[in-house]
Amino acid sequence: MYKNTTAYVRLARNAKEVEEAQKLRYRVFYDEYGAKPCPKMAAQKRDFDDFDEIADHLIVLVKDEQTGAEKIVGTYRLLRQNIAKKHGNFYSSGEYNLDNLLNSNQFLLELGRSCVLAEYRTKPILNLLWQGIADYITDHNIDLLFGCASFQGVDINEIAGQLSYLHHFHSTPEDMRPIALQDQHIDMNIVPKDTINERRVFASLPPLIKGYLRLGASIGEGAVIDHQFNTIDVCIVVQTSLMTDRYRKYYERKIQKTMPK
Repeated sequence: MYKNTTAYVRLARNAKEVEEAQKLRYRVFYDEYGAKPCPKMAAQKRDFDDFDEIADHLIVLVKDEQTGAEKIVGTYRLLRQNIAKKHGNFYSSGEYNLDNLLNSNQFLLELGRSCVLAEYRTKPILNLLWQGIADYITDHNIDLLFGCASFQGVDINEIAGQLSYLHHFHSTPEDMRPIALQDQHIDMNIVPKDTINERRVFASLPPLIKGYLRLGASIGEGAVIDHQFNTIDVCIVVQTSLMTDRYRKYYERKIQKTMPK
C-alpha cells in the first residue's frame, strides 16, 4: 500500500492545511459513517466548528516519492486547557461534566476529531499519530489526556456488552471521573460483570478505544448518543503518569524525549 510513498506527522501550519484536515474529516465522518452535516458543511464538504479556530491540528501526510505530491491522510484535534479556558470550555463539555478533571490540578489536553482515510488505517499511520501526540504532550508538559471516543451507530442494545465491560473493568477513579450530563446520561452498567468474557469483548471494541485502553486509559461514567455523528460516545481519560511502560518507552524512543511523569 505504501510503495513509493513516505509518511510523516506534524502540526498543521496554516489555514489551508486545517481546511484539508476538515475535508478529510468530512470524508470519514459524513461520507463514510453517515454523520449529518448542516447545509454549510454539506456545501463545502468540510467538518468544522468553533473549536477548530483555537485548537492545534495534528496531521499525517503521505508523500509520493516519484511525484513529490503530498496529501493529508490522518488527523487529530488537540486543545490545551489554558486555551480552552480562555475561550470558554472544551468540546467534551457539551456531553460531559468535566469538573473532576478541571479540579484535579493537572494540565489537561483534549483529544478529538480523530480520523484516518480508510485505505491508510494501518498500524504505521496510527503509530505516527501517536508519536505526534507523544511529542506534543512532552513539549507542553501535559499531565492528562481526555476526550470522547465513539461506537458507530446509536443502538445501545447492540453494544450493551462493550459498554458494560468498560464500566466494570475500566472505570476512571471517582475523584477524576467525567460524568455524562444528566439529560444525556445513558447507564453503562447493563450486563452483570460475572457474565462478561473480558477477552472476547475487548477484541470486539472499536480500534481507537482498544488503543486507548492499551495505553492505560480509563472510562468516564455514562455514555452519550451523538445524533449528528450517528455514534454512541464514551469519555476516555489517560493520565500521562499512568501510561503503560511498554508504550511510554516505545514513544520516548521514537521522539527522543522523556515524556512527563
